[in-house]
Amino acid sequence: MADPMRIRAQVAGDKATVRVLMSHEMETGQRKDSAGKTIPAWFIQDVAATHNGKPVFAAQWGPAISKNPFLQFTVKGAKAGDKIAVTWVDNRGEKRTDEATVS
Repeated sequence: MADPMRIRAQVAGDKATVRVLMSHEMETGQRKDSAGKTIPAWFIQDVAATHNGKPVFAAQWGPAISKNPFLQFTVKGAKAGDKIAVTWVDNRGEKRTDEATVS
């Protein structure tokens, strides 16, 4: 399984800014290794976030996203102590979920 995501959620007024750094190789399927063989595609396909268990964000990604992608979004109505969870699934079926507390 991949390394944990680094998630930071900071509240300002009635909104929380969520910043996520995901650890993933994100291969496009177009690069070649030193022997000239194509490196198979391996990338995050689906990303979703929840605020206290309720969905607030969903995205579908493709192979054009960079290695170790960074994501930032805002959640309205969040307050200190709330939980933000982020989940991704890649094209090999691997899945990762991590959670942060809004501060």
